[in-house]
Amino acid sequence: MTPHNLVELVPYDPQWPTHFRRIRNRLLTWLPQALFIDHIGSTSIPGMIAKPLIDIDIVLPSLEHIADATAALLAEAYEPRGNRYDDEVWAFLSRGSVPAERVYLCPAGNGTHRNRLAFRDYLIAHPESASKYATLKCRLAAKFRTDGDRYTAQKREFVDTIVARALKGNA
Repeated sequence: MTPHNLVELVPYDPQWPTHFRRIRNRLLTWLPQALFIDHIGSTSIPGMIAKPLIDIDIVLPSLEHIADATAALLAEAYEPRGNRYDDEVWAFLSRGSVPAERVYLCPAGNGTHRNRLAFRDYLIAHPESASKYATLKCRLAAKFRTDGDRYTAQKREFVDTIVARALKGNA
């Protein structure tokens, strides 16, 4: 999100997993080379408040597959959002869909993808940490209501702590 775009958090929608499966099936028809298509972000965590946006990582066999996958997404009216996180992750947004979709192209073995899955799975397995994350998100959304970049940046320390715990296998 850019400044002047509201950080809108909504209660968990039990339809989000259904939306993800529908989107995943559609993406697989366009990107048959995908190794994995994973639901990430807050909409993938049952009970979590979230921006009404389905975040999806698409893992491709290698960097060489990024160009073809990009062309396929552009042909389907996804907006390119750039190489994110300096970790060979390319973002695309589909504003016309309901709910909105943000997909990320990642080569196999990508660290950002690994960390996202670790974070998601840890919060699903640890409801107390998920509750702390929800509280943090609410506080930051109120503070940075029109600045999504700062909202996201201010969550970084919490996210990094959870990812470190998850990767070490600590409860």
